[in-house]
Amino acid sequence: MTAHLTRRAALAALATGLVLPSAARAEARDIIPLWPDGPPGGGGPAGPERISTRGAISHIAIPHLRVYRPENPTGAAVLVAAGGGYRHIEMGMEAAPAAHWLAARGITAFALLYRLPDEGWSAGPYAPLQDAQRAMRLVRAQAGLQDGRIGVLGFSSGGHLMGMTATRFDKASYAPVDAVDRLSARPDNAALIYPVITLEPPYDNTSTRRVLIGQTPSAAESADWSVQTAVRKNGPPVFLVQADDDPISNPANTRIMAQACAKADVPVEWHRLAQGGHGFGMGQPGSDTALWPGWYQEWLQRQGML
Repeated sequence: MTAHLTRRAALAALATGLVLPSAARAEARDIIPLWPDGPPGGGGPAGPERISTRGAISHIAIPHLRVYRPENPTGAAVLVAAGGGYRHIEMGMEAAPAAHWLAARGITAFALLYRLPDEGWSAGPYAPLQDAQRAMRLVRAQAGLQDGRIGVLGFSSGGHLMGMTATRFDKASYAPVDAVDRLSARPDNAALIYPVITLEPPYDNTSTRRVLIGQTPSAAESADWSVQTAVRKNGPPVFLVQADDDPISNPANTRIMAQACAKADVPVEWHRLAQGGHGFGMGQPGSDTALWPGWYQEWLQRQGML
């Protein structure tokens, strides 16, 4: 009973303590915990979330969805995962602005606050994938949303997580906990922005690789936790954006993903920016990075999302 009361108190504090850009605050009214009785395996941090001055979140004791509901919903939805190297989640710089952008176009946005593997969770590297699969099923279970119009959008390591979700949607990463888990975890489309795709050499010098599979992973582990190795025929269409001068995620990542999609006959649209670096979110005014949301909107229209 004490644990249950503590969890309820934590949820109440979470609901009253959202830290989001002012333009997005009106849409993030609902919080949906992912797990009815706590995440699989237990463990993890205790106490409140830690939020940096730029809105990056860590110390996530209760993985959950923050829901941005549009004034005029179209029935489409997108699950959004920000990056942060699996060490924190860039809610303020990536997830919240993206969710606000989607909601402004009638798409219900669900920002995912997923477990960070190095915060003591028993599930280890499976923790974020479990959360993402559960989140997809919870989104699909929401009233008013149309099956066939549920996509994902991920940035950086969040792009890795959404890429894993799109390619390993039928992997049983956890035991079912309720009727929601009978629903599909397959997204209908996937947009991956400056994503980490491969954890294989020579492109494995990332926090994503170090946090998920350690300093000296086996070749099998590196392949198993890479997105491109599970791309297959009839997978969801993919939209890719990356800058050629990205210093964090080698630009080869999107090339590798585009090639894997083409080989498997998965529809893919790949946009390369000459400049832009990493972490540009929904784009920086006055730069080429500001172009990609327009390309994304056109792609969403072709996917029947708008």
